[in-house]
Amino acid sequence: MDHNFMVVTEWILLAFIASLMSIRLGISVALMEIAVGVIGGNLVTLEITPWVNFLAGFGAVILTFLAGAEIDPASLKDNIKESLAIGLFSFLAPFLAGMGAAYYLFGWDVNASKIAGIALSTTSVAVVYAVMVESGLASKPLGQSILAACFITDLGTVLALGVLFTGFSLKLVWFAVALAIALYVATPITAHLFEQYGGRVSEPEIKFVLLVLAALGYLAITSGSEAVLPAYILGMAMAGFFLKHKDTLHKMRAIVFVAFTPFYFIKAGALVSFSALYTAAAAIVVFLAVKVAAKFAGVLPVTMVFNYDNRTGIYTTLLMSTGLTFGTISALYGLSNNYIDKSQYSVLVAAVILSAVVPTIIAQKYFFPIPGEEEQARKELSIIPLALEEDVGDEH
Repeated sequence: MDHNFMVVTEWILLAFIASLMSIRLGISVALMEIAVGVIGGNLVTLEITPWVNFLAGFGAVILTFLAGAEIDPASLKDNIKESLAIGLFSFLAPFLAGMGAAYYLFGWDVNASKIAGIALSTTSVAVVYAVMVESGLASKPLGQSILAACFITDLGTVLALGVLFTGFSLKLVWFAVALAIALYVATPITAHLFEQYGGRVSEPEIKFVLLVLAALGYLAITSGSEAVLPAYILGMAMAGFFLKHKDTLHKMRAIVFVAFTPFYFIKAGALVSFSALYTAAAAIVVFLAVKVAAKFAGVLPVTMVFNYDNRTGIYTTLLMSTGLTFGTISALYGLSNNYIDKSQYSVLVAAVILSAVVPTIIAQKYFFPIPGEEEQARKELSIIPLALEEDVGDEH
């Protein structure tokens, strides 16, 4: 017990430092948590216990759910074509480029190359959502389109992993049935709980949502899928409810950003090894460059087709270039099933985590879109993204 308190003290201290640095430097708190995780994992041997793994994993699930819940159904309907097109090419271009680079440049075998392509094809819903919230774009049409496109990209990743490796089973069918039932009943039950018990300190409606997420996560994992996928779909299905009850959404957002996501992002940083960065620097840089270049080749032309201005198109492409959750999941799947070795795993994970940091910093610092109606708000932020704590405080 004493040891657990020592471990949690270290993790919360790093999260606290990351929050202060985020506010002072004007960099997304998610990126700062990754950065302190890299330092903590390499300089002070940050311990990753089973309960840290659980909090990090469940944090990713809740964060993905909230990303789906932020999407206004009407806005999604208005922007469905561009979201589908951006999401599709955001997956396809880096998947093919990553697979080709692994096979032809580094001589990896076919299965290892497929894992590389899948890992590099992803877009991080967690990182993008955190950035959208902090920069005030989550409720804007652009933010809505990007979040929806993230889902399409990661859906392609999950399907590719399933088709190329895991296959389909009866468990997956039962999971699909359970998900369909959950999508049908979750919103009316939550609405009923809110009507009967809304505003109570115990927040039963929030606990019910967490219950459904945990149950679907368990069913997803046992069926060979990933827990974050049904979370996003459920979030989108419940978006109409949260549109009417923003206070409940903001309470859940505060809970996840304070109690869960620091473990998720700090753990992601802790997985980056300085020695791996040194010994395999060339391969990591090549894979990172291939991913970002392929995203630009696939996404930027699509933004032009839908009449995005140059600045907004580049911003969108950079955010679609991020990777984290599904990228590391795919690499870990390859390692666990002996499709890739430890050195290949380290290269892919390092490239994926760097893709969560480098494109996001460039996007926020140099290409943040400044439409006329948002320019004044942007000045009020001093060109610094809102800290999550300020965002939640303003809503209350």
